[in-house]
Amino acid sequence: MKLCVFQGTFNPFHNAHLRVVNYILDKHNFDKLLIIPAYKPPHKAYDDKLSLHRLAMAELAINSENNPKIEVSDIEYRRESKSYTYLTILELYKMYDIEDKINFIIGTDAFKQIESWYEADKLKKLVKFIVLQREYNFSPLEYNYLKDKGYDFCFENLSFQDISSTQLREKVKRRENISNFVNREVEEYIYKNGLYEA
Repeated sequence: MKLCVFQGTFNPFHNAHLRVVNYILDKHNFDKLLIIPAYKPPHKAYDDKLSLHRLAMAELAINSENNPKIEVSDIEYRRESKSYTYLTILELYKMYDIEDKINFIIGTDAFKQIESWYEADKLKKLVKFIVLQREYNFSPLEYNYLKDKGYDFCFENLSFQDISSTQLREKVKRRENISNFVNREVEEYIYKNGLYEA
């Protein structure tokens, strides 16, 4: 199986995330693209109460796409410990018959920090990183040192779309319209459950 993984806090899952998913599936012949919301992200403060809501919103967004290749996984919720990517990738190799390596979507902002990730030296042997621009001033040359250190990666030419989950949460708090940033099901879910209002 040719597997691609898109992991993140997805708080909430928004249209820029969907744009990435559809772009990657258009460009690559993957059998499956797994969306994996992080249960307890090690690099971010997290709100335990929001964990299940984040998973539910990702599922709502993906269900509306009606694409059998896209799936939301609760693999990190079932483990119930900190969401270390290395451990998740090891589990996925046990679950699927992987062709070559698992592909892993990552933004340039996170990729710059990759050496600080848990078991990064082991992780880099297990995945090929698909790197997406997450900043305006971007030069692929600044990542050459990671190639020298054995990281397998490629860059995609998807233009940077400046939608952030942080901005979306602020918009909800200020009672601003978010219909251009999330699909209808996610928007309804946010307001029905009173998320991000405090």
